[in-house]
Amino acid sequence: MRAAEQLYARATMALCGRALQKRLASSRNILTPTAVHHKRQISEDPSPKYKTSVQTVGHVLYTQEHFALKDSLRKIIDQEINPYVDKWEDEGQFPAHKIFKILGSAGFLGVNKPVEYGGLGLDFSYNVAVAEELGNINCGGIPMAIGVQSDMATPALARFGSAELKKEFLLPSIMGDKVACLGVSEIGAGSDVASIKTKAVRKGDEFIINGGKMWTTNGAQADWMCLLANTSDGPPHKSKSLICLPMDLPGIQIARKIEKLGMRSSDTVEVFFDDVRVPCKNVIGQEGMGFTYQMLQFQEERLWGVANILTTMENVVQATINYTRQRKIFQQPVLYHQVVHFRLAELQTEIELLRSLLYHCTALYIKGNDVTKLASMAKLKAGRLARELGDSCLQYWGGMGFTSDVLVSRFYRDSRLMSIGAGADEVMLSIICKYMDTLPRK
Repeated sequence: MRAAEQLYARATMALCGRALQKRLASSRNILTPTAVHHKRQISEDPSPKYKTSVQTVGHVLYTQEHFALKDSLRKIIDQEINPYVDKWEDEGQFPAHKIFKILGSAGFLGVNKPVEYGGLGLDFSYNVAVAEELGNINCGGIPMAIGVQSDMATPALARFGSAELKKEFLLPSIMGDKVACLGVSEIGAGSDVASIKTKAVRKGDEFIINGGKMWTTNGAQADWMCLLANTSDGPPHKSKSLICLPMDLPGIQIARKIEKLGMRSSDTVEVFFDDVRVPCKNVIGQEGMGFTYQMLQFQEERLWGVANILTTMENVVQATINYTRQRKIFQQPVLYHQVVHFRLAELQTEIELLRSLLYHCTALYIKGNDVTKLASMAKLKAGRLARELGDSCLQYWGGMGFTSDVLVSRFYRDSRLMSIGAGADEVMLSIICKYMDTLPRK
C-alpha cells in the first residue's frame, strides 16, 4: 500500500472508530429546525480543489463527523480518481480493484457495515454523505460502480448472511480486496424483478444454476456476484433466493461487454450460467426470501443514487454559471439574459427541494421506518430533474455543449440512466400509487 493510502486509512479510521460512535450516541441531533445548508465554490476546472465552506452547526442531518468523512473522501477523489477519469472514459473501463482497494483501506466501502467485518459501524446517513461526495467524480460510471459495491450488492449479505458468508465475501468487499456485482436484471426482466427466469436447482448440498443476467455493472472485473435466482417453483415473490456466487466457477461465461450511451468508464456485461454448481450454504439468509431481501436492498440503492446525482447536478449548474458568465452573445454575457439566470435559479431550487426530501427520507430510514414510498418519490424526481437539468444546461453551452470535452455533455449522457436503472420511472409511479391506494383493483 502506498504512503498516501496509508495516510487516508489512518485519518479516516481515526475519525470513524469507536470514539466517533460514542460521540454520535451522545450528541446526534436529527432534524433540528435551524438547518444551514453548505455551499461549495466550484471553478470552471472540471476537477476543482475542494474548499471547505461549510457550517455544520444545526445541519438538518449531518454532524462534523459527516463533513470530516466527506473531506477525507474528496482528497482521494482529487488525487486518485479525477486526474484519470478522461482516460478511463476513453478506455471504457476503470481499474476497479485498484480504486476499490484505495477506498476500502480508507473505510469508504463499508461505512454502515459491521465493525467485525471491516466496516465502520455507522448509520446509513454516512452512506448518503459518501454518495453525495462521490458526485464530485467527473463522470457517472465510477460512482455507480462504487455504489454497486457498497450499497447494492452487499446490504442483504451484511444484514442476513451467515458468519461464514460474511467472512468469505463481505469482509474482502469492504476492504476492497474483492469486487462485487449484482445479478438481478435479465433480458426479459429488468424493473419487473419477479419475472426473472434464472434457476438454481438443488441437487444434494449444491445448487445447479442455469440462465443469464443482463446489464451487470462491474461484471467484467467482479470476483463474486450477489445473484437473485429462482430456487423453487412457488409463487414468484417467495420462490427466489439471493446467492453469493464466485465468478470464477466453471460454467460462468461473460458473453459480451455492452457498449452504452453513457457511464462509459463502468464495465457492463451480459453473463450466462451453464450448469454452474455452488454450495447451498451460499444462500443469503433464508431460502425463498431473496425477492424480499432485494426489495429491501432497493431502498438503500435508490437513496444512494439520489444523493450521488444531487452533487453532480449542483456541479453542472455551477459550471454552467461560470461558462455563461464569460461567454458573450449580443455584447453581453449569456448569463445576463433573464431567461438564462431565471432558469438556473429554477433548477437550483429544484435541487434543494430534492435534497430536503432525501434528508427527510434518510432520517426516517435510520430510525427504522419503511421509506419505500418516499425513496421511490425521491428516485422518480431525481431521474426527471436530471434529464431536465442536463437538457437546459447543455443548451446554454451552445456548440460546446454538443462536444465530449465538457462535464455537461457527459452528465447529459450518464444521467439518463437515473430514470431507467434500479426501477424505471414507471415502476416508481406504480409503487407510489400502491401506497396511495390508487392502483386499479384486479
